[in-house]
Amino acid sequence: MRSGTIRTGIGGWTFEPWDETFYPADLPKKRQLEYAASKLTTIEVNGTFYRSQKPETFGAWAEQVPDGFVFSLKAPRYAVNRKVLAEGGESIQRFVDSGIAELGEKLGPLLWQFAATKQFDPDDFAAFLKLLPAKAGAIPLRHVVEPRHQSFACPEFVDLCRKAGAAIVMAESDDYPQIADVTADFVYLRLQKGDETIPTAYPAQALDRWAERARIWAAGGQPDDLQRADPDHPAPNRPRDVFVYFIRSGKPRAPHAAMALMDRLRDS
Repeated sequence: MRSGTIRTGIGGWTFEPWDETFYPADLPKKRQLEYAASKLTTIEVNGTFYRSQKPETFGAWAEQVPDGFVFSLKAPRYAVNRKVLAEGGESIQRFVDSGIAELGEKLGPLLWQFAATKQFDPDDFAAFLKLLPAKAGAIPLRHVVEPRHQSFACPEFVDLCRKAGAAIVMAESDDYPQIADVTADFVYLRLQKGDETIPTAYPAQALDRWAERARIWAAGGQPDDLQRADPDHPAPNRPRDVFVYFIRSGKPRAPHAAMALMDRLRDS
């Protein structure tokens, strides 16, 4: 049985400590994206959360990375940091129309990250999901939501995402709930327990286990050692793409974690 594509990466490509830990000393900063994309297979762009980008910028990013590389884009804060999510339609559409389609086949999931204080309101969240467009121009869109309040860890939330075809971030974090339910045709991981004193941010045994979980998801299964909010409704067994990002803790060594994980996946 065929499997989906597994990609591993980091958040952004500009981070001062990486000038020492990741990038060659003689590498011009304007070539950092090109270099990062030669070592990784995906990057989650955080800058789109804080400010709008121009179509030419998205196009330039696409030109600097190889075929098969994918950018995930964090949706703007104006769309998600609001009391009533259902009122964010204008901000959502503005983002989708901002030129993201210039990425073409290199456009990955759009990440909708909610404030840690945002609590689950079933009606409001259902209305929000209906605002998410299916396409940007002719480019199909994949959406992933990241709730960071424990109230979202319930079957009703999972069911809403499943019906909308939106993925839920599988977070490994000391601060946010783990919701490993599969609700879309892809899986999106944000691993946030790295340690910069470890050369690969994560111990070898932990990377081995994440590689195994990624293989299970890609082949259509679900790992049995992660927390699900709706365990009575397993996802259909079919191949899925998997995106794995090393974020936050241990960030100076995040690129090495992503490369080490990909090495394990290539060797399998």
